[in-house]
Amino acid sequence: MKLAAVLLMAMPVLAASPVMFKVQVRTPEGTRIVEVPIEKYVAQAVAGESSVFRSEEALKAMAVAARTYAVRLRGRHASEGFDFCSSTHCQRLDAGAVTERIEAAVTQTEGILLWFEGKPAFACYTRDCGGRSEDAAAVWPDQAASYLKSRDDPYCTRDPSIHWQWNGDPSQIAEALRRAQLRAPAAVDQITIVERTASGRARTLLLAGRGGAQKISAGSFRFAMGRELGWSTVRSDRYEIRMGNGRLVFEGTGSGHGVGLCQRGADQMGLAGKSYREILAFYYPGTEPGLTGRGISWQRIGGEGIVLLTARPDRDRGLLLVAERVARSVGQQLPLPRDIEMRVYPDIDTFRNATGEPGSVAACTIGRKIHFQWPVREATIRHELLHVAIGYAARVELPVWFQEGLAEYLGNEKGQAGGLPHLVEHYGLASVLSWLKTGLPAEVRNASANQAPVKSR
Repeated sequence: MKLAAVLLMAMPVLAASPVMFKVQVRTPEGTRIVEVPIEKYVAQAVAGESSVFRSEEALKAMAVAARTYAVRLRGRHASEGFDFCSSTHCQRLDAGAVTERIEAAVTQTEGILLWFEGKPAFACYTRDCGGRSEDAAAVWPDQAASYLKSRDDPYCTRDPSIHWQWNGDPSQIAEALRRAQLRAPAAVDQITIVERTASGRARTLLLAGRGGAQKISAGSFRFAMGRELGWSTVRSDRYEIRMGNGRLVFEGTGSGHGVGLCQRGADQMGLAGKSYREILAFYYPGTEPGLTGRGISWQRIGGEGIVLLTARPDRDRGLLLVAERVARSVGQQLPLPRDIEMRVYPDIDTFRNATGEPGSVAACTIGRKIHFQWPVREATIRHELLHVAIGYAARVELPVWFQEGLAEYLGNEKGQAGGLPHLVEHYGLASVLSWLKTGLPAEVRNASANQAPVKSR
């Protein structure tokens, strides 16, 4: 077989493509589904949700929150054939309001997400928390998180416009509830808050009047008033109720559900000189902004020349003994350094988030650090330790296809190794190994010049 034909057996690298979201948008021509690159989606979301921000740093914080929210909740409308709608049900998009200022905030935070325990955080946000945020569990029981607990917000209260009042006509309230198909008395003469959340917001209301009394969730009541009578009526669930001149008077603070980043407070923080990272740290305590998975509680287990980092030591402890045994075997073929680090990620999603590798890749090696997806097989440990040994022995830059093929050949991986068996047959193993120090001979370099390198598995 000719050398050029041998090298054609290398597998091509798969080109990465930008993340695209399918978004349902409503236009004058009708409703349609479009594909939008993630950064363009973020810019439109920032424009739709926070274009009135005065602080550049607050805009950056919103860009990170909107991006993280989208990555975390991608496929929210999957059963309908798209990822997100363009309304506030997901994130309000406004392509026409994207400015250079907004584009700059998105560009300067490009790719950055908020991470918690190795996964994108649930980075929800609210227009105005009214001085105290809500606990996520009170709104979304399945999204309870330590970084979304109720807490005071001294920045939000710097703006006096957080206070609001609405005088509701009892007959209009009753009619709005009927149109929203909610059970209520025929006429609503009195509304009492019978249960509150930990943040002091109304949780359950008692509606009383002609026809008896009926309990209803405060959230359902607020949405019914918003849809039927306008969103400037009951703006949040943080209020008191009294009767006045035959009308039901709601006096409150805040706007929206109150969970996560308070947009009014974030803007005030930015105006006070806080960076976007400080804003995110305040509203999502315990999370970390970055390009890859962060926030994993690693535990270190030391061995002979190898250190194991794991978030689940009871499960993974035995891998260190396997790795040390395999390392002794690999050391008989090529020398190994003694400061090798093995990281075993708790699950596939965390591995993918941290390394950027697809789920089909079992592990990846960078220098003397090996990142493993669970479950970890002995053959994978051998393959990656061979990569460490090859990198340690190499004194010149070598193409990826050669390093990958050599690791597979030395690991006796049947059906793999690309053209390495033929190179070994042609030149001998000693000569092939010597290329780690001298580089590939000219005829091998020339024959492989037009070949694509393999993708490390």
